Amino acid sequence: MTAYTIIKRDARGKDELSYQGTLCEICPAYVCIEAEFGFADRDLGYVVLRLGDVFREWFFRDRWFNIFRVGDGQNKQLKGWYCNITRPPQFGPDWIAAEDLCLDVFVYPDGRTLTLDEEEFASLDLSQKERATARKAVQEIQGMVRLRLPPFDEISSGTEKPN
Repeated sequence: MTAYTIIKRDARGKDELSYQGTLCEICPAYVCIEAEFGFADRDLGYVVLRLGDVFREWFFRDRWFNIFRVGDGQNKQLKGWYCNITRPPQFGPDWIAAEDLCLDVFVYPDGRTLTLDEEEFASLDLSQKERATARKAVQEIQGMVRLRLPPFDEISSGTEKPN
Protein backbone atom coordinates (compact mmCIF):
# COMPACT_ATOMS: atom_id res chain seq x y z
CA MET A 1 0.00 0.00 0.00
CA THR A 2 1.25 3.45 -0.91
CA ALA A 3 1.84 5.93 1.90
CA TYR A 4 0.63 9.51 1.39
CA THR A 5 1.21 12.70 3.33
CA ILE A 6 -1.87 14.86 3.74
CA ILE A 7 -1.14 18.57 4.24
CA LYS A 8 -3.79 20.91 5.60
CA ARG A 9 -3.15 24.55 4.69
CA ASP A 10 -4.96 27.65 5.81
CA ALA A 11 -6.78 29.87 3.31
CA ARG A 12 -3.54 31.81 2.63
CA GLY A 13 -1.70 28.59 1.69
CA LYS A 14 0.34 28.28 4.90
CA ASP A 15 0.89 24.71 6.17
CA GLU A 16 -1.06 24.06 9.39
CA LEU A 17 -0.64 20.32 9.93
CA SER A 18 0.26 17.13 8.14
CA TYR A 19 -0.35 13.45 8.74
CA GLN A 20 0.16 10.11 7.05
CA GLY A 21 -2.38 7.95 5.27
CA THR A 22 -2.56 5.01 2.92
CA LEU A 23 -3.82 5.14 -0.65
CA CYS A 24 -7.13 3.29 -1.07
CA GLU A 25 -8.14 4.35 -4.56
CA ILE A 26 -7.01 6.70 -7.28
CA CYS A 27 -9.18 7.64 -10.26
CA PRO A 28 -9.72 10.61 -12.57
CA ALA A 29 -12.25 12.26 -10.20
CA TYR A 30 -10.55 11.81 -6.82
CA VAL A 31 -7.90 10.22 -4.64
CA CYS A 32 -9.10 8.26 -1.60
CA ILE A 33 -6.88 7.85 1.45
CA GLU A 34 -7.35 5.99 4.74
CA ALA A 35 -5.81 7.47 7.87
CA GLU A 36 -6.04 7.00 11.61
CA PHE A 37 -6.92 9.93 13.83
CA GLY A 38 -3.58 10.44 15.57
CA PHE A 39 -4.44 13.21 17.99
CA ALA A 40 -5.77 13.36 21.55
CA ASP A 41 -9.51 12.80 21.89
CA ARG A 42 -11.58 15.82 20.86
CA ASP A 43 -15.19 16.44 21.79
CA LEU A 44 -16.43 18.78 19.06
CA GLY A 45 -19.91 19.03 20.57
CA TYR A 46 -21.57 17.15 17.73
CA VAL A 47 -19.13 14.20 17.52
CA VAL A 48 -16.25 12.90 19.61
CA LEU A 49 -13.07 12.08 17.69
CA ARG A 50 -10.88 9.55 19.46
CA LEU A 51 -7.31 8.46 19.00
CA GLY A 52 -7.41 5.54 16.54
CA ASP A 53 -10.66 6.48 14.78
CA VAL A 54 -10.43 5.58 11.10
CA PHE A 55 -10.96 8.23 8.44
CA ARG A 56 -11.59 7.41 4.79
CA GLU A 57 -10.86 10.64 2.94
CA TRP A 58 -11.89 11.66 -0.58
CA PHE A 59 -9.93 14.49 -2.19
CA PHE A 60 -11.71 15.53 -5.38
CA ARG A 61 -9.60 16.92 -8.19
CA ASP A 62 -12.00 19.65 -9.30
CA ARG A 63 -14.36 20.21 -6.36
CA TRP A 64 -14.18 22.75 -3.57
CA PHE A 65 -14.51 20.20 -0.77
CA ASN A 66 -13.18 16.98 0.62
CA ILE A 67 -15.15 14.35 2.52
CA PHE A 68 -13.90 12.34 5.50
CA ARG A 69 -15.88 9.28 6.55
CA VAL A 70 -15.33 8.97 10.30
CA GLY A 71 -15.42 5.44 11.70
CA ASP A 72 -15.04 4.46 15.34
CA GLY A 73 -11.59 2.95 15.85
CA GLN A 74 -12.89 0.37 18.34
CA ASN A 75 -16.19 -0.92 16.98
CA LYS A 76 -15.87 0.37 13.36
CA GLN A 77 -19.33 2.02 13.52
CA LEU A 78 -19.95 5.07 11.38
CA LYS A 79 -19.81 8.32 13.36
CA GLY A 80 -20.58 10.51 10.35
CA TRP A 81 -18.86 12.44 7.59
CA TYR A 82 -16.79 15.56 8.07
CA CYS A 83 -16.74 17.71 4.95
CA ASN A 84 -14.18 20.50 4.60
CA ILE A 85 -14.80 23.34 2.19
CA THR A 86 -11.44 23.89 0.47
CA ARG A 87 -10.00 25.11 -2.74
CA PRO A 88 -9.38 22.19 -5.13
CA PRO A 89 -6.37 20.30 -3.73
CA GLN A 90 -2.89 20.02 -5.13
CA PHE A 91 -1.53 16.52 -5.78
CA GLY A 92 2.01 15.26 -5.75
CA PRO A 93 3.29 11.72 -6.30
CA ASP A 94 2.79 10.85 -2.61
CA TRP A 95 1.13 13.89 -1.08
CA ILE A 96 -2.09 15.91 -1.17
CA ALA A 97 -2.40 19.52 0.01
CA ALA A 98 -5.69 21.35 0.55
CA GLU A 99 -6.32 24.97 1.51
CA ASP A 100 -9.04 25.02 4.17
CA LEU A 101 -11.65 27.77 3.88
CA CYS A 102 -12.93 27.18 7.45
CA LEU A 103 -16.50 26.40 6.39
CA ASP A 104 -17.42 22.78 7.16
CA VAL A 105 -20.41 20.45 6.97
CA PHE A 106 -20.90 17.52 9.34
CA VAL A 107 -23.26 14.78 8.18
CA TYR A 108 -24.72 12.45 10.80
CA PRO A 109 -25.27 8.75 10.00
CA ASP A 110 -29.02 9.44 9.67
CA GLY A 111 -28.44 12.17 7.05
CA ARG A 112 -28.92 15.28 9.18
CA THR A 113 -26.42 18.01 8.30
CA LEU A 114 -24.78 20.69 10.38
CA THR A 115 -22.96 23.64 8.78
CA LEU A 116 -20.03 24.79 10.91
CA ASP A 117 -17.65 27.72 11.35
CA GLU A 118 -19.69 30.37 9.54
CA GLU A 119 -18.03 33.18 11.53
CA GLU A 120 -14.52 31.98 10.70
CA PHE A 121 -15.46 31.75 7.02
CA ALA A 122 -16.93 35.27 7.08
CA SER A 123 -13.66 36.65 8.47
CA LEU A 124 -11.49 35.24 5.66
CA ASP A 125 -10.10 37.56 3.01
CA LEU A 126 -11.71 35.91 -0.04
CA SER A 127 -13.00 37.24 -3.33
CA GLN A 128 -16.74 37.31 -3.92
CA LYS A 129 -16.26 34.56 -6.50
CA GLU A 130 -14.47 32.32 -3.96
CA ARG A 131 -17.18 32.96 -1.35
CA ALA A 132 -19.91 32.06 -3.83
CA THR A 133 -18.04 28.93 -4.95
CA ALA A 134 -17.56 27.84 -1.33
CA ARG A 135 -21.30 28.31 -0.65
CA LYS A 136 -22.10 26.27 -3.77
CA ALA A 137 -19.83 23.51 -2.42
CA VAL A 138 -21.96 23.37 0.76
CA GLN A 139 -25.08 23.07 -1.41
CA GLU A 140 -23.44 20.33 -3.50
CA ILE A 141 -22.65 18.31 -0.38
CA GLN A 142 -26.21 18.74 0.90
CA GLY A 143 -27.53 17.59 -2.48
CA MET A 144 -25.29 14.51 -2.41
CA VAL A 145 -26.65 13.73 1.07
CA ARG A 146 -30.29 14.11 -0.03
CA LEU A 147 -29.70 11.81 -3.00
CA ARG A 148 -27.57 9.39 -0.92
CA LEU A 149 -24.76 9.59 -3.47
CA PRO A 150 -21.45 7.93 -2.51
CA PRO A 151 -19.96 8.16 0.00
CA PHE A 152 -23.30 9.09 1.61
CA ASP A 153 -24.94 5.86 0.42
CA GLU A 154 -24.38 4.50 3.94
CA ILE A 155 -26.93 6.91 5.44
CA SER A 156 -29.34 4.93 7.58
CA SER A 157 -32.76 4.35 6.10
CA GLY A 158 -34.62 5.04 9.35
CA THR A 159 -37.69 7.21 9.65
CA GLU A 160 -35.72 10.41 10.29
CA LYS A 161 -35.31 12.64 7.29
CA PRO A 162 -32.21 14.77 6.79
CA ASN A 163 -32.53 18.54 7.11
